Amino acid sequence: MIEPSKRHDFVERHEAIDVSDFVYAATGARVRRLTMPDGTHWFPAVDVCKELGYTTTRKALTDHVPEGHRESLETVTGSHSLSIPAGREWRRDLQLIDLQGLIRLVQACTKPSCEPFKQWAAEVIETVQREGSYTLEEAEVQPADPSAPVVYAMPDQVAEAIVRLEAHNLQLDEELANAQQESLTLQKETVTLQREVLATQKATLAVQQAMVRAMERIADRLDGLVLGRRAPDGRLAVLPTTESVLADWRHRLSVTEDVWTVAVVIAPVLVEQGELREPLEAIAARTGLPVRRVNECLRLLQKHACIRSQGGAEDGAPVYVLNQADNP
Repeated sequence: MIEPSKRHDFVERHEAIDVSDFVYAATGARVRRLTMPDGTHWFPAVDVCKELGYTTTRKALTDHVPEGHRESLETVTGSHSLSIPAGREWRRDLQLIDLQGLIRLVQACTKPSCEPFKQWAAEVIETVQREGSYTLEEAEVQPADPSAPVVYAMPDQVAEAIVRLEAHNLQLDEELANAQQESLTLQKETVTLQREVLATQKATLAVQQAMVRAMERIADRLDGLVLGRRAPDGRLAVLPTTESVLADWRHRLSVTEDVWTVAVVIAPVLVEQGELREPLEAIAARTGLPVRRVNECLRLLQKHACIRSQGGAEDGAPVYVLNQADNP
């Protein structure tokens, strides 16, 4: 383990290719990274495996990364007397892999996006086998300070991979923005539709309430037209007809010809108007009977509970109504 006081003894190293660009070209993502004082880089295995499409991190490490290139976060930081980074995602038992471990996972990956990097790695090996070394080309523009490190140009395959990934990410961002805009439009249309449905429901409710009120008024009017009282069970009596009234009267008394003549004349009036207000003279004129005989017939109908007296009209004519107490 390195003492904290000796950390400054490490020589600052210059990387020919920025490690962030290198990892991005290899994995297609900007993964988390820990850089140690000696210049080595470590990456969370779970991040790399997720971006490369491995379903199980533990199996991927066992199959493709030797133990010497993977270690726990506590061991890696402890070897340099460093504290564990803050944050819930940096657990002590988090598995890390070094740059070689990352490259091994990339080489074993089957994602098409890894092919440019794998092709460049293969060309590097081929060049080393053929020429004995592989050297990056120096960048066209070098730092003005003579003491500054030499700047190297990024290999074409790595640069092209980064450009393609950035273009792909821009396309994904555009598609995401379009999807979000479509979702927002759909949400607005849904809200508008819900408001229209609510307005329709309110209008329907108003119509239903108006119908209920109209039906109540009709029921009240029918109650007033019913020539009879409610039965003991609360049901309304059946509206009488001229035929039903005459049939009931015939059943109640032995009808003579004169009585029947008067009954046929007054029954329709009682059914349709609810009461009889005609003077005896008018009934006599319609039946051809004397006024005295008409009066006797009416008294006979009243005696047998066919009709009942309701007082007299202003002109002195007697007022009769159907006997509601007994009529069905």
